[in-house]
Amino acid sequence: MSYILSFDAGTTSVRAIVFDQEGQIKSVAQKEIRQIFPKPGWVEQDPQEIWFSQITVAVEALGRARIKPSDIAGVGITNQRETTVIWDRKTGDAVYNAIVWQDRRTAEACDKLRAAGHDKMIRNRTGLLLDAYFSGTKIAWILDNVSGVRERAEAGDLLFGTVDTWLIWKLTSGHHVHVTDPSNASRTLLYNIHSGEWDVELLKLFSVPASLLPKVRTSSEVYGEISTSLGLQKVPIAGIAGDQQSALFGQMCVHAGQAKNTYGTGCFLLENIGTKPIISKNRLLTTAACQIGKKREFALEGSVFIGGAVVQWLRDGLQLVRSAQEVNLLAESVPDNGGVYLVPAFTGLGAPHWDPYARGAILGITRDTSAAHISRAALEGVAYQVADLLDAMAADTGKRLKELRVDGGASHSAFLMQFQADLLQIPVVRPAVTETTALGAAYLAGVAVGFWRSVDSVAKQWKIEKVFEPKMPEAHAAELRSRWNEALKRAKDWELHPGSQAKKTKSAKK
Repeated sequence: MSYILSFDAGTTSVRAIVFDQEGQIKSVAQKEIRQIFPKPGWVEQDPQEIWFSQITVAVEALGRARIKPSDIAGVGITNQRETTVIWDRKTGDAVYNAIVWQDRRTAEACDKLRAAGHDKMIRNRTGLLLDAYFSGTKIAWILDNVSGVRERAEAGDLLFGTVDTWLIWKLTSGHHVHVTDPSNASRTLLYNIHSGEWDVELLKLFSVPASLLPKVRTSSEVYGEISTSLGLQKVPIAGIAGDQQSALFGQMCVHAGQAKNTYGTGCFLLENIGTKPIISKNRLLTTAACQIGKKREFALEGSVFIGGAVVQWLRDGLQLVRSAQEVNLLAESVPDNGGVYLVPAFTGLGAPHWDPYARGAILGITRDTSAAHISRAALEGVAYQVADLLDAMAADTGKRLKELRVDGGASHSAFLMQFQADLLQIPVVRPAVTETTALGAAYLAGVAVGFWRSVDSVAKQWKIEKVFEPKMPEAHAAELRSRWNEALKRAKDWELHPGSQAKKTKSAKK
């Protein structure tokens, strides 16, 4: 057996990637997933489409690599994390669409829990801020708003899972394995990161029956074998990690103080903080990184809701460009942003702001503003948000990063990476293999089945493709960030609906 197959179930697309013994990509297959927007701020997907698309690209990836299923030593799965699926344990049919992590429909439910004083307890036990981003309130919404679902759940007829759990359930249709790992469990608002177990008091608070929940296993072990008719029967599923923790592992940030940022649909900055969870004082998240054997590792995380998705919006929403590459070409065609700042708060702001009511804004437009200025401002807006995260992380740890490792689709933008290095005033390091989300899951699976001997052996495979050194004077970077902060304030001041401004004012007085 010569290869590891990685399932990368992302937000806007699913992929299957075949890796060889050296951690190099043998083949890739990808398929976009339809996004469903029933109401403003609501984001859903069809669980069956996720499943069918994933098995389609798996078969396609094997075909492109011209290898047999028997050549696959194991399968690793990485996934969009907080996205919530509930299904019937007998039929395997979902009771409602998957509610995507970007969805904001439960923001008011979070406000009520916060007003009742539950946020501190939730934060101390889960490492998370009380926000609609996470799975807990999504589960409760489905139970309370889809006819008959709560009764079925309390009778033990339904199951919950993030996308990793959903895919494994479908892949193991012969014996139905219902599992997840700590990296995904720790994103639900229901998992105690200190005890490493589902928290009984949190389940009661969110009114979630324990029978819904998957068993939490380690991130690297054999969970079961594929039994679905894919031609992959009896291939072991042996690695699970939420996409951002998987990328942290794929970037070989295996020592405390190492960090990576993934530029995908959103941006996710994670720093390895070792084996003891630290609760952030700067509105970052403390999350389980991964668990191999008995060793549990943790990370500080800052999440930007809209990263590379802003490019997709320029293409599909505004129809300003025809491709992502065109955005980069336009951005590079002008010497600066022309005073234009784009705050992509389309679904609110993530860390360190956590403002679900903020909305996107383009400021500084004049008659001279062109598509090039808006394209540049869109890419710069991504880098500014990451810089905000880095400041918060340094305040928590007391240390500045020595470098930032980067990956994800938008990390291929030389313009964005150079601007990021300029803002941060530290080197930005792009590895030879930027598909580190899928690579991390492959490494976890490969270590479990003996394809690779140890974590140390795979760490030696990590190689640098390019280092972006800061070129901008520090004073100029500070001036640009000051203007960004002004734009950010305007986006936060937007009144989304009656009462939201009152909530902001009340929150500000606290």
